[in-house]
Amino acid sequence: MLIDIIAGARPNFMKIAPIIRALDQRMAEGGPLRYRLVHTGQHYDARMSGDFFTQLGIPDPHVNLEVGSGTQAEQTAAIMTRYEKLLIEAPSRLCLVVGDVTSTMACAIAAQKLQVPVAHVEAGIRSGDWSMPEEINRMVTDAISNFFFTTSTIANDNLRRAGIGDERLFFVGNTMIDTLLTNLPRLQKPGFWDAYGLEAGGYFVVTLHRPANVDEGGAFTRLLGAIGAATRGLPVVFPVHPRTARTLEALGAAPAGFHLVEPQPYLEFNYLVQHAKAVITDSGGITEETTVLGVPCLTLRDTTERPETVSIGTNELIGTDPARLAPALDRLFAGDWKKGGIPELWDGQTGPRIVQHLERLLQPA
Repeated sequence: MLIDIIAGARPNFMKIAPIIRALDQRMAEGGPLRYRLVHTGQHYDARMSGDFFTQLGIPDPHVNLEVGSGTQAEQTAAIMTRYEKLLIEAPSRLCLVVGDVTSTMACAIAAQKLQVPVAHVEAGIRSGDWSMPEEINRMVTDAISNFFFTTSTIANDNLRRAGIGDERLFFVGNTMIDTLLTNLPRLQKPGFWDAYGLEAGGYFVVTLHRPANVDEGGAFTRLLGAIGAATRGLPVVFPVHPRTARTLEALGAAPAGFHLVEPQPYLEFNYLVQHAKAVITDSGGITEETTVLGVPCLTLRDTTERPETVSIGTNELIGTDPARLAPALDRLFAGDWKKGGIPELWDGQTGPRIVQHLERLLQPA
């Protein structure tokens, strides 16, 4: 029985690796499922794609749709057209999508229109913020999926409110955490560690890419200035997302103490996170990793689709007002940050649980 596993952008790769590993293990044991790895090409350069495949042990894709760059609508259309062609020429029994990127939504739509069932890994998460493209992707994907693999009981409740029956809900945990726990012994210093004089607990990591934070030069300048002032002279390592780089180029310079670096491969980036004094971010996925690593995290957003990282973990929602950074970091420097805990089933065994459910769901009647 052939299933498609869809990967298109950097956040997907960490989520598919444990599923592929579990499928490979079951195949070696005589399990019934086979997979076709479909890379849409939504992220297509080595830093955003290739490094992750290599470091996480993901096999070369069986198919690369090579959609490349474009607006969200252009990418969605190209992915749908090319994936539809693949399914017509060589159908699969199920389309497995992960996360909330454009590829997730586009392949789910194309599959359903050809009556190929869809399973969504990381289903049911919601921020309530429709200005985020990811929120639209989540809602559309969940509206047309057949099976829902969730990271939390909160996600289950979101789906139940949308009318999804328990027979289609599977609380399995978080594949991102499978990948993190598997690779903890392999994390490695980035090449610039010594050159920048970095020491464990003596620097901050910053990641910013949300349009509300980085697209408008004046607002972005104020935010960077607030970070620079509130971090009290400690080094700030800032892996720069391509979207953010365009605004930075127009601004000309970052505040003193900022080290602007390229997007980091998985092993190097999580080494930085693991040893940071804290992470300042507007990403969602990073808040899951900081929660498991026990690293304080400040999220520069007003909402989060991962509330368990706040209610249980080490994350706090600071909002987009730069003035709120200084009081939060004052608490951090005073040693007054919450310790946090690890959410249920974030235990490194999510991939095998998903495969076990898939085998049961797809077994012949």
